[in-house]
Amino acid sequence: MFDRLFQHPHALARHRSGPLSEDRRQYLAHCAAQQMCRRTLRFMANYVLVVAKRLRLADRPSDLITADEIEVQAKRWARSKPGKRQILEHARRSFKRHALRWLQFIGRLQPLPTVRRPYAEHIAAFSDYQRSERGLSPNTIECHRRVLQGFFVQLDQIGVQLRKLNITQIDDLLVKKTGDGRCTRRTISTRVSILRPFFRFAEGHRWCRQGLAAALVAPRVFRHESLPLGPSWEDVKRLLAAANGERPANVRDRAVLMLLAVYGLRVGEVAALSLDDFDWAQEILTVPPGKSLKPRIYPLCRSVGDAVLRYLREVRPRSDRREVFLTLRAPFRPSVYALQAMVQRRMRALGLTLPRYGPHALRHACATRLLSQGMSLKEIGDQLGHRSSDATRIYAKVDLPALRAVADLSLEDLL
Repeated sequence: MFDRLFQHPHALARHRSGPLSEDRRQYLAHCAAQQMCRRTLRFMANYVLVVAKRLRLADRPSDLITADEIEVQAKRWARSKPGKRQILEHARRSFKRHALRWLQFIGRLQPLPTVRRPYAEHIAAFSDYQRSERGLSPNTIECHRRVLQGFFVQLDQIGVQLRKLNITQIDDLLVKKTGDGRCTRRTISTRVSILRPFFRFAEGHRWCRQGLAAALVAPRVFRHESLPLGPSWEDVKRLLAAANGERPANVRDRAVLMLLAVYGLRVGEVAALSLDDFDWAQEILTVPPGKSLKPRIYPLCRSVGDAVLRYLREVRPRSDRREVFLTLRAPFRPSVYALQAMVQRRMRALGLTLPRYGPHALRHACATRLLSQGMSLKEIGDQLGHRSSDATRIYAKVDLPALRAVADLSLEDLL
């Protein structure tokens, strides 16, 4: 393995004769099997050699290394490097990252202490109820779980037990969130809509006092108070035009942007698309079940299909994974966060002024365009995969030209 990475005799001898050479070789072979490039593997080889020397791993073969010890050595390693503060911080993070990954691979990393999460069993039971009885999607259940975990961490910090909790204490915790400026009224209202069914469930299991669910009152939020505003279709065209080019990132990003804008898909749905979801012979695209809990079938537009085909033929790395869109660097994997960051970066680069930047803004742009073309709200809801017509009805307020036409209507002949 070292022969493939290093050609200079001194470098090759240093890696061969260094401590734990066989463990380092196996780790690099494992990383090479994930199709990491030669430059990345050489970088990793140098760091794991430094880690082996700094932590004196050969002198204590039976010891497990703690994360605190790795942090101490990472700081010492960074201070030994000349350079500016940013360079030293990068060296510290790199040392720590490669040490943790390598030591975990060879079984020399001390397991991190288990974080105690208050009322984890109660949250798990409630999640099972949401899954089996209410039929909620995994994404929704995960979102509710995070909110409940945050609430119970707050409860643990003030030393209040669930069975003794009263409505005044719940209100104080919610008010504190608003007072800190971290949550808007709409966010607090969403939290209450998650807490209320949990307390109703908890009351049935006698985990808390009766009446908490009924006493929970959300702050007043006017219906359709915040409109789902996205970029205009002209701005969407500019966004797609900016992704033209031969660079691999442009080829991949253009295919992703077209799926988001033309079909109005959620970013999680794009990340979950597999090679089997594209029927090239019948020109059909099948979107796997997501928030809507059922697959959606679309005719495959020629422009979108050409963009995806070009990505598959020219850019997509060779991988055993079936997901269509993978990261451009090894280890190759689908990543919702990478797609979100890409869309945000490209939208900000155009200088657009929007309430929010990201993939969901393109979904709103798609819905607004369909509405302007005369499609009914039912048709738009089917296109977007809405489970309720209430989710689509809000776009009636977004059709500003139609609303202005109503406002300018003369009523003289009708009076």
